[in-house]
Amino acid sequence: MIKIFPLIFIILWSSAFVTTKPIIDNSDPFSALTFRFFFVAIGFLFFAIYSKKKIFINYKFFFPHFFSGVLFHGIYLGGVFYSVSIGMPTGVTALIVTLQPILTNILAGKILNEKVSFKQWIGIFLGFVGALLVLGLDIGNNLPLIGVVSSFIALIAITSSTILQKKITDNLPLSVSNLYQAIGGCLFHALILLFFIDPYINFNKTFIIAMSHQIFLVSFGAFTILMFLIKKNSASKTVSVFFLIPATTAIIAWIFLNETLNNLDIIGFIIASLGVYIATRKN
Repeated sequence: MIKIFPLIFIILWSSAFVTTKPIIDNSDPFSALTFRFFFVAIGFLFFAIYSKKKIFINYKFFFPHFFSGVLFHGIYLGGVFYSVSIGMPTGVTALIVTLQPILTNILAGKILNEKVSFKQWIGIFLGFVGALLVLGLDIGNNLPLIGVVSSFIALIAITSSTILQKKITDNLPLSVSNLYQAIGGCLFHALILLFFIDPYINFNKTFIIAMSHQIFLVSFGAFTILMFLIKKNSASKTVSVFFLIPATTAIIAWIFLNETLNNLDIIGFIIASLGVYIATRKN
């Protein structure tokens, strides 16, 4: 069962891109994310209580997981949602964030003392080339500067969160860690609403369906699997699967939204898959 977790993660995480646009069309990004992680935190709280995990913990354990949530759910997702909401093309945003495995591999050796082999670097290179083919090179000249900056801040945040989570992964049970990460993300977005944003959400059918998908399948499903994979594997190998996200998103959009799936997408998917296989397989 554990061997299929990366595949399940890729499908669930990729599906989030399909429901992000309907959410942003019916709310500002920070209201939506505050709403999302409020209910995610409640869900993990109930699950932790149900599984009889110790919720009240030493502050030495609390703050690293809380801060990891601020980085991942707060700054990373906030940066991505905000970039898209101000007109940043989703393909360009995804391309910038897809640099994460490269940045993680550069830092993992120095911070986590993980040995990144030449074989892994070959896999990472192929993975990025495959993702680049799927996302395309039509970047354009009218990118909003703040959107580009937000996307790179999101990239730094998700990389930092991944490395931090690997260092602290054994401190708490997964459900308790996810609880405090969700609280961190929720409070981060709530503070932005309080001081900088006029919040609004249009609670129509489209928003509710899209938000339910992101709460249950992405935050409860995909994110929990990701934290489990980081705990069980090296950070450098775990994040390599992110190279498959753009291609899988394109396939999901082709199946459910009738979007075009061209030959370049298919070639990119094959190259990215080969790269991920090389980067993650055992020596």
